[in-house]
Amino acid sequence: MILLTGGNGQLGTELRNLLDEKNIDYVSTDADVLDITDAEGTMAYISELKPELIYHCAAYTAVDKAEDEGKELDEKINVEGTRNVALAAKSVGAVLVYISTDYVFDGTKKEGMYQVDDSTNPQSEYGRTKLLGEQAVQEVMEDKYYIIRTSWVFGIYGHNFVYTMQRLAETHKQLTVVNDQFGRPTWTRTLAEFMTFVIENEAPFGIYHLSNENSCTWYEFAKEILKDSDVEVLPVTSEEYPQKAKRPQYSVMDLSKTKALGFEIPTWEEALESFLAIEKK
Repeated sequence: MILLTGGNGQLGTELRNLLDEKNIDYVSTDADVLDITDAEGTMAYISELKPELIYHCAAYTAVDKAEDEGKELDEKINVEGTRNVALAAKSVGAVLVYISTDYVFDGTKKEGMYQVDDSTNPQSEYGRTKLLGEQAVQEVMEDKYYIIRTSWVFGIYGHNFVYTMQRLAETHKQLTVVNDQFGRPTWTRTLAEFMTFVIENEAPFGIYHLSNENSCTWYEFAKEILKDSDVEVLPVTSEEYPQKAKRPQYSVMDLSKTKALGFEIPTWEEALESFLAIEKK
């Protein structure tokens, strides 16, 4: 038996569709069915279901709101909720797959990409709570876990940067996008495929980085998204586009541990092209 938390979210929906394609049975939950911030309720639900595997996709992802009005909820879901899921997973002997983020790093690395064992130093509330979630998983699960850090997520289901750019392009002739933050875009399909890959191939437990190949700035990403439109995309600095939560200036994560498993990773350009083709259908 497989359990999904956050099954109606951007990643959860993608994962459900992939599992359906593979004819794999699962139980999908969202906050209405399983409130992970309720420790007793979470333990009772998972103890009764007795899953062998839990894909923990539920998360608070409103990065800027987490700095003020959403701070308490961010902590409850990403830290307490994750600990509750981990404790329940351990009680039934389940494997836990936890999705984390590049925001656990401070983004100041000068040489090379971020390795899985590099020092963490989150600069935002969201990054802080996701790191505490990682630590809760490691502390509770001891060894039966996969922590998959990802970045710049986009997909068919839910709000993301691609949709935001497309929406703004409908009403603007000119857009400004930051050109001094570097990272790797990640298609939810690629991420979902890796989540199932580690299980199917019995990959060694531990921390992995997964995003699409190649890196770019948000400006370069936007240019590629809107390359077939008449909209002019102009580069600006982070100082010219202030946000509540501090973003990592450089969060390119090394993928070598993931690739060593034999998992083939498309470039972000290829992933975006596939995404746009599906979107047009």
